[in-house]
Amino acid sequence: MKPVIRIGKKEDLARLRELIVELAIYEKEPDAVEVTLAELENDGFGPDKIFDFFVAEIGGIVQGIALYYFKYSTWKGKCIFLEDIVVNEHMRGNGMGKLLFDEVVKVAATHNCKRMEWQVLEWNEPAINFYTKKYQAELDPEWLNGRLTGQELKKLASELDSCH
Repeated sequence: MKPVIRIGKKEDLARLRELIVELAIYEKEPDAVEVTLAELENDGFGPDKIFDFFVAEIGGIVQGIALYYFKYSTWKGKCIFLEDIVVNEHMRGNGMGKLLFDEVVKVAATHNCKRMEWQVLEWNEPAINFYTKKYQAELDPEWLNGRLTGQELKKLASELDSCH
């Protein structure tokens, strides 16, 4: 059966979270998922919505997702960031990831984005091959990813408040 690709709905959030957990397990971080269904609902459908997502369904069951959001580059302008494509493990290799990726490409083009970005772990050969062979995508070896966790942000903010 050919997957049906559509925009994600509130009713898809539980399945979205399940696939996020599946991705965390695949990426060897099974306990790293902190986001709750309530946060997904607020952040995807609330008044200050910050992400959108597509789902890939087969037989009415969501088997894959692509979650993305808009960002801004001081050099380029409006860009889109593909946070994750996740395809259920037993459905991988049938073109579903490509269909999801292509939908995000269409959104980026429709919104006149100057760039589409995503990350891939250096050991994830299937994903690297997907991006570089199917799309001739450039993987940038120069940029390092910076990150502060929520706990670190709270600690730093507290320290900054006590200094002022």
